[in-house]
Amino acid sequence: MAKTIIVSNRLPISLRHRNGKFEFKPSAGGLATGLDSIYKSGENIWIGWPGNTVDDAEQRAEIIIELHDLKMAPVFLTKKDVEQFYEGFSNETLWPAFHYFTQYMVYNPDHWDAYVRVNQKFCEAIIKKADPDDTIWVHDYQLMLLPQMLREILPDATIAFFQHIPFPSYEIIRMIPWRKEILEGVCGADLIGFHTYDDMRHFLSAVSRITGMSGESGYIQAENRIINVDSFPMGIDYNKFAKQAKSRKTQNIVKDFRTKVGEQKLIITIDRLDYSKGIPQRIHVFDQLLKQHKELRGKVSMIMIVVPSRDRVQSYKELKEEIDLLVGRINSEYSTLDWVPVHYFYRSFPFEELSAFYSMADIALVTPLRDGMNLVCKEFVASKTDQTGVLVLSEMAGASKELQDAILVNPNDRQGVVDAIYEALSMPEEEQKERITAMQESLKKYDVFQWVKVFMDRIEHVKGKQAELTSKDVDAKVMTEIQSSFKKAKNPIFFLDYDGTLTGFKANPQDAIPDQELKGLIKDLSSKAQVVIISGRDKDTLGKWFKGQQIDMIAEHGVWVHRKDQSTDWELYAEVDDSWKDDIRSVMEYYVLRTPGAFIEEKHHSLVWHYRKVESGLGDLRMRELFSHLKYMARGHNLQVLEGNMVLEIKRPDINKGRAANSLMKGHEFDFILAIGDDWTDEDTFKAMPKNAYSIRVGYAYTKANYNIKSVKQVRQLLHKLTQ
Repeated sequence: MAKTIIVSNRLPISLRHRNGKFEFKPSAGGLATGLDSIYKSGENIWIGWPGNTVDDAEQRAEIIIELHDLKMAPVFLTKKDVEQFYEGFSNETLWPAFHYFTQYMVYNPDHWDAYVRVNQKFCEAIIKKADPDDTIWVHDYQLMLLPQMLREILPDATIAFFQHIPFPSYEIIRMIPWRKEILEGVCGADLIGFHTYDDMRHFLSAVSRITGMSGESGYIQAENRIINVDSFPMGIDYNKFAKQAKSRKTQNIVKDFRTKVGEQKLIITIDRLDYSKGIPQRIHVFDQLLKQHKELRGKVSMIMIVVPSRDRVQSYKELKEEIDLLVGRINSEYSTLDWVPVHYFYRSFPFEELSAFYSMADIALVTPLRDGMNLVCKEFVASKTDQTGVLVLSEMAGASKELQDAILVNPNDRQGVVDAIYEALSMPEEEQKERITAMQESLKKYDVFQWVKVFMDRIEHVKGKQAELTSKDVDAKVMTEIQSSFKKAKNPIFFLDYDGTLTGFKANPQDAIPDQELKGLIKDLSSKAQVVIISGRDKDTLGKWFKGQQIDMIAEHGVWVHRKDQSTDWELYAEVDDSWKDDIRSVMEYYVLRTPGAFIEEKHHSLVWHYRKVESGLGDLRMRELFSHLKYMARGHNLQVLEGNMVLEIKRPDINKGRAANSLMKGHEFDFILAIGDDWTDEDTFKAMPKNAYSIRVGYAYTKANYNIKSVKQVRQLLHKLTQ
C-alpha cells in the first residue's frame, strides 16, 4: 500500500543525551502539529536530521531504533555538514537572499558543494524507505535540490515541495551563482507550494527566465509532465490556542502577571533573534511613541520576547548587542520606580506562559521586515477569547494577506507604525471586537489541519491532471500500433509541422535550418508516403530549405501550397485582401520600439511579432498588451490573432492549417494519416483530421490531438522507426 513520506531538515523532536541514554522530546511547532495525523498513520514516516551530530555507530543504531517507534527515520549529519550546509549555504546564502537582505549573502563554493552533498544524503535515506508509488512531501529551503534528485531515481513517485519562507523576485534570485540548479531541483516536484500568491508569482517568473521552462495559470510545462505551483497559506491549531487561553492555569498566570504590572496597557512582541524580524526598528518606534505622546509614559509597557537563535554567528551576535543596547537606553531614559517601558526577555517560554502573554496583551506588535507567513499574529488572535485586543501587523508578513482586519503597517515607516500603535491604544472596544471576531472566523475555518488537507487534495488533483495527459502518451504500445498500421497502408500521408516539431527553436528563426539528419529522414519518409510540411513559415524559406525534396508544402498556415507533382512552383490557395496590413504594422512597430529584442516578420498574407529574444518577463507582458490591442483591431478587419511559441501572428480566420490540409486531401482516399504539431496553430490541423487519423501534439498540453509526445527528439525517433 502506498505511503506518505514527510521530509524536512529537522525532525519534529529535540534529542538530548542524558545519563548514557537518549531522550526524545516532541516539538510543539505548527508544522509538527498539522502533520501529526499523517506521519503517525499506517506505514507513513517522517525523515529528517535529529538535530545533533552523532558519530558513534552504536549510538546511531540506538537512535534509529528509538525513532522507528516514533514513526521517524534519521538522516545523520557530520559537524562539517552542519557548518557548511545548514549554517553555511542554507542560512548564509538562501536565507538572506529569500528575505531580501542581500548584504548578508555569502557565495562560497564549498558551502554549495555541502548543500548538494547533504541533499544527496537525504535522497539516499528516502530511497531506502520509498516505494515507486509513494507520496513524498519535502519541506523548505534547505532541501531545494531534493525533488529532482528523487525524480531521477523514482520517476513515477508523487513528489511535493512546500517553502515556508518567502521566495524573492527574479532580481534577487539571479544573484545566486547556482540559481538554475536550485530552480530545476524544486521543479522535480509535481506540486510546489508557497504561503502567498506573490511568492508563487516570483517563483514562476524566475523559472521562466532562468530555466526557460514555460509556465502560465499556475502550471509549469516540463519536458514530460506538468507541474502545479500555487499558494497555500498555513494556519495554526486554532482550538489549541483558544482552549489554552481559557484554561484555569493560563488565567492564574494572567492574574499573577497583572498583579505585577498593574492596569497599564501591554504591547506584546515575540520573535526569534533574526535580522528579518525588525526588532531594533520596533524599539525605535516605541521610543518615538513615548517621545511624541508623553501622556502614555507610565501607562503603556512593551513585553518583548526574543527567542535565542544562532547568536554565535557574528551578524546575529551584533544584532543581539544592538537590541540589548537599545532596550537599556530606552529603559534608563524613561523608567520610574513603579514603571519600566520595556520588559525584555531573551529566552523561550513554556506554552502556558506564552498563552498568558497573548491573553493579557492589549496589542500585538508584529512588524517583520520580511516574513513567509508569521504564525505569532495568528496565535495572538486565537488567544483573544474575549475578542478584545488589536493586532498591528506588517504588510511584509505573509499573514497580512489573510488578516485584513489588523491595522496593517509598512515596518520601514516609523511614523506610520507609531500612529498605528496610538490608533490601537485608542480603539473603542466595539471596533476591537468586530475586527478580532472577523479574523477569528477566518482562522477557525482555515486552520493547520485544513491547510494539510487542501495541500494533500491538490497533490491528488495534480496527479490526476498528469494522468490525463500521460494516458495519451505515444508509448511502446502506441508506437507498435502506428508502425503496424503504416506497414499495411497502401496510400499513407504525413502532415508535419516544422518549428518545435521537426526541429527545435532558435533565438533567430532563420537559424533553424534543417540539419543533415532531418533532410535524410524526410527523403526516406517521402519514398514511402506522401509527406506534407505544413508550417507558418513563408514560402520562400520553405522552398529554399526543402529544395529537391519530393514533398508537398503548405506555407503561412495555408496561404500557399506547393504540390510536388505539379509544374507550378507555388499556388495561392487563399486570395485575400492585404489592405489591413498598414494599420496593424504600425501598432506592431510601436510595440517593437517598446520591447528590445522584438521584431516583425512580414509574410505574404500575415504579420508576425517575434519576442523570442526579449527578456522573459517583459516579453510576456508586452505580448499580452499587444494581444489585447490586436484583438480589438482584428474585429474591424475580420482577422484572427494567434498565439504561437514566442510569436503573435495576425491573419484571416479562414486561412488555417486545417483548411489547407483538408483541401490537399480532397479527392484522395488515404488509408493512413499522421499529423504532428506543437502549438495552437496545429490544433486546426488536428480538428480537420478524420477519426481514423493519428494526431500527435509535441509537449504536454490540452489538445485535440489523440496523443502527446515529449519532444522533437522523440518525434524524429518515431519517424525513423516508420522508415525502417
